[in-house]
Amino acid sequence: MSLTRRRTAAVLLALPLALSATPALAHGGGGRPRPRTLHIAGDSTAAQKYAGAAPETGWGMALPFFLGRSLTVANHAVNGRSSKSFIDEGRLTALLDGVRPGDLVLIQFGHNDEKTEDPARGTDPYTTYQEYLRQYVEGARSRSAEPVLLTPVERRRFADDGTAKPTHGEYPAAMRALASEEGVTLLDLQALSLARWQELGPDGTLAYFNWLEPGESPNYPDGKQDNTHFRPDGAVEAARTTARALRDARTLAPRDLRRLDEPVPGSWITWPQA
Repeated sequence: MSLTRRRTAAVLLALPLALSATPALAHGGGGRPRPRTLHIAGDSTAAQKYAGAAPETGWGMALPFFLGRSLTVANHAVNGRSSKSFIDEGRLTALLDGVRPGDLVLIQFGHNDEKTEDPARGTDPYTTYQEYLRQYVEGARSRSAEPVLLTPVERRRFADDGTAKPTHGEYPAAMRALASEEGVTLLDLQALSLARWQELGPDGTLAYFNWLEPGESPNYPDGKQDNTHFRPDGAVEAARTTARALRDARTLAPRDLRRLDEPVPGSWITWPQA
């Protein structure tokens, strides 16, 4: 056998091994790459909401509107959870069970870590908060997935002069420090959302948060004044911000995303029965 023929034979013999080692192909049907999944670990600002809570909306519900067909979302975020309680309840273990090589794990906590009077949820920014976040990072990496840290999206708070006020204390800075230390992609939703709320102002942000007049929603007959949780338009805005940040960080390519500069009506949001 000539040298050229021997080389050709060796390449052909190696080809099946190379294909079987490619994670996207190994999990696909008919040789097609399987969709990558974005797994969300977080709190009520990102969580799936159900019919009894409408129009309250988590930004994770709107994120699929901005993703291409090669990406799916597994939203594990749950109301009231902190980086600590999410782990203590076994939710990180359950999330990681579904993670495959090449997936992304989006990690957003802070709102409930700040409740330091509650031993089940409270953490200290530069000690226990970072220690718990590190478990998410290590868990994702152990499954050949990419962890992404997201500073907590900001609440609707304004000073008397109309300046949007940060409300998360040292937690965003502690997450930024951890991301730098561990070499983890950081999406600074706290800074990005604070800037957006400043642009919109006190009146313009009302339609983004779950502020309701009495009788406006059967789920809130007496009305609601909620400066933490979103209505559909706010969830869409936060999801768009997240998608753009994933692009800007080069965690996702432009071809992975859609509608970043197009209108996405809040009416696209639906709330399933619990």
